[in-house]
Amino acid sequence: MEFSEHIKTANVEDVVLRQTLHPPSRGTLCVTGHHLLFSDREEGSCRQVLLLLRNIDAIEKRISGSSGTISIKCKDLRVLHLDIPGMEQCLNIARSIETLSCLEAVSEMYPFFYRPSNASLQDQWGLSSPEKHYSQMTELHDRWRLSTVNRHYSVCPSYPPAVIVPKNIDDAMLEKIAKFRQRGRFPVLCYYHRKNGMVIMSSSQPLTGANRKRCMEDEFLLQAVIDGSDKGYIIDTRSSQQALQARITGGGFESKSGYSSWKRLHRQMERGKALQESLIKLVEACGDESHNMDRWLSKLENSKWLSHVQTALSTAGLLAECVERDGHSVLVHGSEGTDSTLLISTLAQLIMDPCCRTLEGFLALLEREWVQAGHPFQQRCSHSAYSHARLQQESPVFLLLLDCVWQLWRQFPLALGFSEALLLRLATEAYASNYGTFLCNNQQERCVLRVKENTRCLFQALLRPRERDGYSNPLYEPTELAIWPSVHPQSLQLWRGFFLRWTPQARHLEEAQEEIRNMIIEWGKLALS
Repeated sequence: MEFSEHIKTANVEDVVLRQTLHPPSRGTLCVTGHHLLFSDREEGSCRQVLLLLRNIDAIEKRISGSSGTISIKCKDLRVLHLDIPGMEQCLNIARSIETLSCLEAVSEMYPFFYRPSNASLQDQWGLSSPEKHYSQMTELHDRWRLSTVNRHYSVCPSYPPAVIVPKNIDDAMLEKIAKFRQRGRFPVLCYYHRKNGMVIMSSSQPLTGANRKRCMEDEFLLQAVIDGSDKGYIIDTRSSQQALQARITGGGFESKSGYSSWKRLHRQMERGKALQESLIKLVEACGDESHNMDRWLSKLENSKWLSHVQTALSTAGLLAECVERDGHSVLVHGSEGTDSTLLISTLAQLIMDPCCRTLEGFLALLEREWVQAGHPFQQRCSHSAYSHARLQQESPVFLLLLDCVWQLWRQFPLALGFSEALLLRLATEAYASNYGTFLCNNQQERCVLRVKENTRCLFQALLRPRERDGYSNPLYEPTELAIWPSVHPQSLQLWRGFFLRWTPQARHLEEAQEEIRNMIIEWGKLALS
């Protein structure tokens, strides 16, 4: 596609930019295929604003006489206002933004054009792979194997080419099990607990249907997981009523008769449209300028966002408790196994495993549990809280994960090796990025589009020396102990750094935190000298 076809007016002079936390600026506005660039032309000022068009969630235009105003609402919750002289110029700019901010072809998005001077396309892409992860976990090799049954993505399009499964389950059995699980997501290992040898498995729901179909190979696989143990747990992220209703449409759950050694626990977690609407209500509450505390608290509660945070952390705590304290293996699934399943598995690993709490370990965990395991980022993050588009498959599950991690970070300020700045960066990058890491919905799509060959990896960039200093926690003190979060309502707070990040209060908080951070670093240098 020629981007120039959609740019009738590329430059406009004498534009006024109005943005919270900054005085109005007058300058030049430029539109390119992927960016809006505003350059302040006033004497003594060198301010520039470069905005990735993909970051724009909604625009509103108002025409008044011979000029107009475009209000831009971003996926990272920024709001900008552009006063543009000339009605025709204003309408042209608005049309360009509307078209270029909603490109559907992944290969036309900016990561395929991004070429930073300090990186090469030959650089390593990603931090690990299922093969490397398996080779490092030598304790697994007696009872578990690496299967390449999905090497052509024919068994499960959303799984990586290689997965870890029990050793006595061959590939022919896996193919049969995949047909018994929604979208082919058969049970695979996602975590091995070194302290006691227990594991976390993940999958999608079994397709038992109204006739209560069974799959002997599936039952055999789960029995192999708990070989030598008295029982295992299945944590289903749907209510028991939802699981029962799923049978009507061909889904279902593991029956007691077929899985007698497994105890099923239902913990309902919202997903999809309900979660997206919760985010919309929360952002609306955060933008309330009435300064009425009762109204603000009522809106915050009605959004139910903190209730979702509480549910996610408590369910992850239950999962970690089954593995760490009770010494039992666990299978986690909801319906498709690509949203709440990944959410609580990731949080449970952070709670239990100190290796996941370092900067590198956390990024590797996200790569393994979200990118490689098939979270559909393209669908879930196509719009944020401001979009006027009809909701389709958008859902802020990844943002909910980052909020939960922030709650952990706040409750255990010494236990995590990364800073809040990293979580904020990841929240922004998931919705609009220079990098290819969060493109597409699964590994198969990335393979077809050659994402690894044609884009840069975000996680590699975050670990470069210049970047990692800003994303490391200077207070970090590693601990082998599990970190059990408090989920009492008074223990959970609104993530101000994200939801109020463009307000004066948040800016003052950010400046204070940066000052404290610099003081800690200086004290550390003095202590070493």
